[in-house]
Amino acid sequence: MEIFKQTNFDFLGKKWPFIIASLILTAAGLASLAIKGGPKYGIDFNGGALMEVNFIKRPTADAIRAAVHKRVTGEIEVQDISNSQEVLITTEGRDEREMDRVRKDIIDSLNENFGDRSGKVDINNIGQLSLADALRDPLQKAAVPMSEDQLQALVKGILAYRDTRSGLIQNLDELRTVPGMNPAALAVIKQVSSPNNFAIRRVEIVGPKIGADLRAQALRTVLLALAAMLVYIAFRFEWIYGVAAVIAVFHDTIITIGLFSIFNKEIDLTVIAALLTLVGYSMNDTIVTFDRIRENIRLQRRGTFTEIVNASINQTLSRTILTSGLTLLTALSLYFFGGQVLSGFSFALVFGILVGTYSSIFIASPILIFWKDVADRKQKTRKGGQSRVESVNAEKRPSRVGK
Repeated sequence: MEIFKQTNFDFLGKKWPFIIASLILTAAGLASLAIKGGPKYGIDFNGGALMEVNFIKRPTADAIRAAVHKRVTGEIEVQDISNSQEVLITTEGRDEREMDRVRKDIIDSLNENFGDRSGKVDINNIGQLSLADALRDPLQKAAVPMSEDQLQALVKGILAYRDTRSGLIQNLDELRTVPGMNPAALAVIKQVSSPNNFAIRRVEIVGPKIGADLRAQALRTVLLALAAMLVYIAFRFEWIYGVAAVIAVFHDTIITIGLFSIFNKEIDLTVIAALLTLVGYSMNDTIVTFDRIRENIRLQRRGTFTEIVNASINQTLSRTILTSGLTLLTALSLYFFGGQVLSGFSFALVFGILVGTYSSIFIASPILIFWKDVADRKQKTRKGGQSRVESVNAEKRPSRVGK
């Protein structure tokens, strides 16, 4: 499928605005990283505790931070999730043995300040086994006929309904629609439990030592991927093609990480996965263009090397637009609808695709042309030197005329 046919856009004639934009973005990103002392790592790399909490009525971030500080020392970050009642509570990394206590202290702080104080079972944060144990004896005492299998099925239905409500049951009367529920059982549930004002949706705990190991492994993975691609392209094409492709990928990665620093976004394992995806994506896009350049050179197309490169970019334009455009639409969908967990991953994909697409055209290709011009000038210089030597030698040869 071709969107554009027989195009003849002068891409390389418009390269300087893109090169200047790249230099500005790179400088801004590096400056931000220098000022902030490096990227903002998530708990995957720094270590710490992260808790995602969904409230029926969300308190302010300052109120949550003050409540948690009563029990937990050190830096605490509370981040509101837009268009929802959820917040992310993050603590700094500390010894692995303390992390479980920190998790418990955060939950206790939330319960003391924002939770239900009736003393009943918290139906918004209880697990399946605990809820079944809490209901078994009261149901028997209330003479509600229910076998063990029916009890387990009822508990599973309650928790499944809770999951459809983002972990929050606001009123126990909502449970009337749960399969297996009857008025007598619901009356017992009301006696035993109550809905808390919040639900713990996600808890992540990583020790600082593990975080440091993950950070080192992530760096090694990215560098090894780049090195392997450099070797492959140098073998498949010429070494300068590999260098140009790797420079373009470094360009994409540095700008993307710089944007994370500028927008104060965390880098975690999902972001590393996105960066590795971008390395492969950008490299593939560059290889497609390079392959067409090599094919056109073999076909001995007329024109200068710049004209051949420009023609090759035009010939692959439809493929670039289709691939990049559809991938960008998917990444945008993840960014707007994927939630907080996929926010960093999708952010890296969106900007990485944009930067990676133009780098294949306006960064990698100009590097090839620059090197070709340098090589041609050196070759002309050598030929000129050889011609001058041959001319001098010819003048020094004795003439045989008249002998």
